[in-house]
Amino acid sequence: MTTVALDTGVGPLLRSWREQRRISQLELALRADSSARHISFIETGRSRPSEDMILRLAEHLDIPVRERNALLLAAGYAPRYAQTALDDPALGALREGMERLLQGYDPYPALVVDGMYNVVAANQGIQMLLEGVAGHLLTPPLNAMRLTLHPEGLAPRIRNLREWRADLLAQMDRQIALARSAELRELYEEVAGYPAPEGTDRAEDAETAASNGGAGSIGCSAGENAGAGPASPRPFALPLRIEHGGQVLSFVASIATFNTPMDVTVAELAIETFLPADRATADHLRSLTF
Repeated sequence: MTTVALDTGVGPLLRSWREQRRISQLELALRADSSARHISFIETGRSRPSEDMILRLAEHLDIPVRERNALLLAAGYAPRYAQTALDDPALGALREGMERLLQGYDPYPALVVDGMYNVVAANQGIQMLLEGVAGHLLTPPLNAMRLTLHPEGLAPRIRNLREWRADLLAQMDRQIALARSAELRELYEEVAGYPAPEGTDRAEDAETAASNGGAGSIGCSAGENAGAGPASPRPFALPLRIEHGGQVLSFVASIATFNTPMDVTVAELAIETFLPADRATADHLRSLTF
């Protein structure tokens, strides 16, 4: 993933990150146990920061690991963080641990993506959801955003596509602001250009709930919406409502990253799990044989 460099000097780079984070020189100086004058001198090139100072400022500015290497290089220092290929033997324990985690989560869907949302590992629950996706989208490297939003991917089966699409695009936009990656921006423009659904999701959801006896309602199993029963509780998180096997399944997503990564590859990995948001979805998944 390529970083967008606004300037080759470490001072202007640090200034652009500080301004992006909307932090004043004084506030950054207080956080980094320095002075506003020293921060100003660094940003204008009047003072060359030490390696430790660069890393300290990067920590307080929440700069991604990949971009911390870029800052060090711009200041004339060697990169601090390695970028190890995921198939390297040195990451064997990491791969094994992720595989065990994904398999243990079956039959609920779970996957691991890199910084470009390419799928590097997935369990059988994910493979179940990908049934019917066009073959060209399943050619490695699989990209989670393309798989979800492409008209020949999952999009036609997502009943609340308008909401889910908006949430994914907002997530990508936040990631671009954090990483400032030209490749990620290109991916965003591609998937944002896919046909957007018209109308509202609420009408679709009401129709689905009626035809499935409320199988997709948050907190309710099939049949609990029938008749004059109690109203369904509001969702506790935005659900992904997707058709599978003639039934609408409802999931809420959770994303986990590695704590204090010391490798660029590991820093950009994210484990995404999908938890059944109602009893009907959980029962349906447990009834499947993988």
